[in-house]
Amino acid sequence: MGHRVGAKIDLENAYNNLEKTAKELYNDAKVLYRWGTQDCITLDKIPYIGEFSKIMKGIYVATGYKKWGMTTSNVAAKIITDMILERTNKYEEVFTATRLNAIKNRWEFGEMLKETTNSLIINKLKIPEDKLKNIKKGEGKIIELDNEKVGVYKNEEGEIFKVRPICAHLGCELSWNNLEKTWDCPCHGSRFDYKGNQIYGPAIDDLKIEFK
Repeated sequence: MGHRVGAKIDLENAYNNLEKTAKELYNDAKVLYRWGTQDCITLDKIPYIGEFSKIMKGIYVATGYKKWGMTTSNVAAKIITDMILERTNKYEEVFTATRLNAIKNRWEFGEMLKETTNSLIINKLKIPEDKLKNIKKGEGKIIELDNEKVGVYKNEEGEIFKVRPICAHLGCELSWNNLEKTWDCPCHGSRFDYKGNQIYGPAIDDLKIEFK
């Protein structure tokens, strides 16, 4: 199922629903692995391919594939190869990585700014009433503990893991992903495991542990 990283939605049954559908189509189907991923999407839905910056020559970027990585990576390889060899590529202008046409994408840009603002300011004012004893096994929540917002996860054995639920990238408040047991950032897509270890950028640092 598609959704923005950090969206406050229930994902607990996502794999179960896929498994049910698979077995309806193939009676003898067996689930060997479970897999989920996040994809970068640009404001105008067209990948960024080309020079990373007009003032940083020789550095190239290819991102924002919008789930079309196998196809678009080949396009990116061709475009960047041609740029390095100073050859003309007729698709280069379409994917220019230094473009920013937010004015043509007012709705999308506005939604991104609203989500960022909510995570940075509004949600910080809504202090939950939950206490540690109210958290079920396998569940994660943000609670108020000792006058501090704390991200708490309780595993199936009842062991408690606590982190400061503030993204190490730019300080957005994180949301709990109950499918993959991770803390996800709704602003820029960073993700951390329940122990606070960084597992997906743009954040490069782990979460701070407020309590041992």
